[in-house]
Amino acid sequence: MSDDAAATAVSEPADDPSAAPSQEATDVATASRPRRRRVPLLVGALVVVLLLALPLLVVQGVGRAHQRALADVPDHTVALVLGAGLHPDGTPSTYLARRLDAAQALYDQGTVKVILVSGDNSTVTHDEPTAMRDYLVEHGVPTDAIVLDYAGFDTHDSCVRAHKIFGVDDAVVISQGYHVPRAAFSCTAAGIDTTGVGVSASSVTPTQAVLWRVREIPASYKAAWDALVGRDPVHLGERETGVQDALNRAGA
Repeated sequence: MSDDAAATAVSEPADDPSAAPSQEATDVATASRPRRRRVPLLVGALVVVLLLALPLLVVQGVGRAHQRALADVPDHTVALVLGAGLHPDGTPSTYLARRLDAAQALYDQGTVKVILVSGDNSTVTHDEPTAMRDYLVEHGVPTDAIVLDYAGFDTHDSCVRAHKIFGVDDAVVISQGYHVPRAAFSCTAAGIDTTGVGVSASSVTPTQAVLWRVREIPASYKAAWDALVGRDPVHLGERETGVQDALNRAGA
């Protein structure tokens, strides 16, 4: 062997296991990188889900916290009955009649002094408040104890108008069980000391009943938004003294 060849052989380093990572270490590092990337993605997704669910949780949570059984309702000045449609002959629908029956029960037992009926009167052929008053009168409630709100086009409008237009500061709001948490939330957000009472939601049309319950999800988001931005009702109008007049007549 020549001197040059010997020198070259001597100068070439032997394989050093520590000079480069092993294939196993490389594989572990490569596999761990996707896991590290997944963690912030999962956290971000969880935050988005919570933010999306928050309005629904707030509306339903606040509403349910204010809900009571009919027999457990504390004294209030007003029962607020929300419209729920009419039969073709102009009489209250089954759902609406149940709400009115509960209001009558509260009035008869002295829990409330006045019944404020709030519904849609947007056309001459659809007058919920008048039909509601007539039903109550037929069932023994004095006309003087009933006040009509003709511009309760939705739950938010009814609650805001009850407070801003009719001066209602405390009320029992009455609706079907699936709807009353949202109603109690909207009335509380409007500035009313509210107790919610849910009545039967049993129906001879089960499919429609399911759809109404599913509708509460988007409706709860709308209720949260309406409360957040302080949306005015479709018709606000001038202050009305009907509730106070009825209370004065009742000696309350």
